[in-house]
Amino acid sequence: MTTPLQTQTSTQLANLGEELNVPFLKLLGVRLLSAEMGKGEILLALKPEHKNTWEVAHGGVLLTLMDVAMAVAARSADPGDRSVVTIELKNNFMQAANGILRVNAETVRHTATMAFCEAKLYNDHGEVCCMATGTFKYLKRLPTRNATGEKVINDDLRWE
Repeated sequence: MTTPLQTQTSTQLANLGEELNVPFLKLLGVRLLSAEMGKGEILLALKPEHKNTWEVAHGGVLLTLMDVAMAVAARSADPGDRSVVTIELKNNFMQAANGILRVNAETVRHTATMAFCEAKLYNDHGEVCCMATGTFKYLKRLPTRNATGEKVINDDLRWE
């Protein structure tokens, strides 16, 4: 059962960092805490809709957080400020996760076209709940169309 203090703490922590400009991540409430020098850190204050029937974080939510944190790390390692797509993702679920979840990710190695990353997901007691590795491919940003149908390069605000 959630106490009023836990709810207040969750609300405060959910307002840390910045919102990522990705509709699905906005829906989840993922917050970007840092992205620099090949490292990324994100946060999610779990809500009832993030949980499974056992009242813990759904595995799909955890896997999403790992993927996003590693993508943030990969992008922050690229001097060309390119986007990334996930090529491979492996996750180990070590224990159920609940509360305020924090993921720390780092780029272990990057080449001209790929980034190899790892991440750990922590619960609000500082316990590791998941560990993951991922491979990401760097891609240049593609043009989009404006209201008149002309192709334009998206002024990527870093996390679109």
